[in-house]
Amino acid sequence: MTGAGSPHSLRARLRGLRSAAFGADPAGARMARIRRSPNFADGSFQNPVGARTRPSGASMTEFAKIYFEKEARSRRAPTDRIPVHPTTLADLARPPASGLRLTWMGHSSVLAEIDGRRVLFDPVWGDRCSPFDFVGPKRLHPVPVPIATLGTVDVVVISHDHYDHLDLPTIKALAGTGTVFAVPLGVGAHLERWGVAPDRLRELDWHESAEVAGLRLTATPARHFCGRGLRNQQHTLWASWAVAGPEHRIYHSGDTGYFPGFADIGRQHGPFDATMIQIGAYSEYWPDIHMTPEEGVRAHLDLQGGRPHGVLLPIHWGTFNLAPHAWAEPGEWTHDAADEHAQPVASPRPGEPFEPAGPLPADRWWLEISRPLDRHWRTSAAALDLTPHDRPASDAVVET
Repeated sequence: MTGAGSPHSLRARLRGLRSAAFGADPAGARMARIRRSPNFADGSFQNPVGARTRPSGASMTEFAKIYFEKEARSRRAPTDRIPVHPTTLADLARPPASGLRLTWMGHSSVLAEIDGRRVLFDPVWGDRCSPFDFVGPKRLHPVPVPIATLGTVDVVVISHDHYDHLDLPTIKALAGTGTVFAVPLGVGAHLERWGVAPDRLRELDWHESAEVAGLRLTATPARHFCGRGLRNQQHTLWASWAVAGPEHRIYHSGDTGYFPGFADIGRQHGPFDATMIQIGAYSEYWPDIHMTPEEGVRAHLDLQGGRPHGVLLPIHWGTFNLAPHAWAEPGEWTHDAADEHAQPVASPRPGEPFEPAGPLPADRWWLEISRPLDRHWRTSAAALDLTPHDRPASDAVVET
């Protein structure tokens, strides 16, 4: 039945009413490729190990009480203006002496200058991570440098299609620059709707690679989920990324829960000179899809063959309020966890360039603009269970 009153035609009309920010659903040859993926089963992409993706029932009510409680809200924001490094064009025009330089722009957005090329991970320059400009998590600090003055970018890498990683106004601004976009399978449908030409897309399944400007980019597994609407169908893939140049190797985790696959990624694509690891927006209510700082440090060590090596750059924190933990907690907990393993950590202010082979920014700047932390992780670390197989799985979905 496909007449005017059929369910299919109603869904088509509803899709037509969605604003551009919602993106587009995969269809045609793209959807056929998705169905052939070894990571697609029972109508959706599957995680490498089972994952709960949202609180449900009583836990959802409990979470809502905690999230909206007045005192808890105050802990989730800085007490003063976040210091942003005044990145200048001169900073970025000067080639890195070591051949590798990273500039954290806030949240998961990182400009990586690697072996003479420039890779921009998960660029979000918008004021809100939301399909609307009047509601949704609002940026807590300005972007360090306007996207229009960032300079040449050889490839933009997207980890998945959630709003705090794939931002419509940012992609539209980059679409006119001629850059290439490396994205997980299915995500290309959004970019094509927003004006990116198909021949500038490198759309990859897990373990697939693309060569761009002398760099090898590989989409690697992650433990998360996808979607930009209320009815997420898991038809776009999520990924972490390994990038290899002639001299250096780097890794970007995207969003992910801890899982044993990090060690496999390290064996196949590492060791890495630097990793960019998600350590924020975690919660006991969704323990399988975002890592705590303790888990993030363990993931870095797994990627490096089980030993401290390279530099860990913490990402996915500080810029947006997305979880019930204290605003400064991810930065402080990461340093504490890394110190236990003698693992070097970079803690730049947003926009502060650094070279992993040189002196690392190490000032814990967040302590000056945050409320006192209870440092609960110091007493609970011994009891922390990092084994994903012991956690029950669910198919429920929430965007985070």
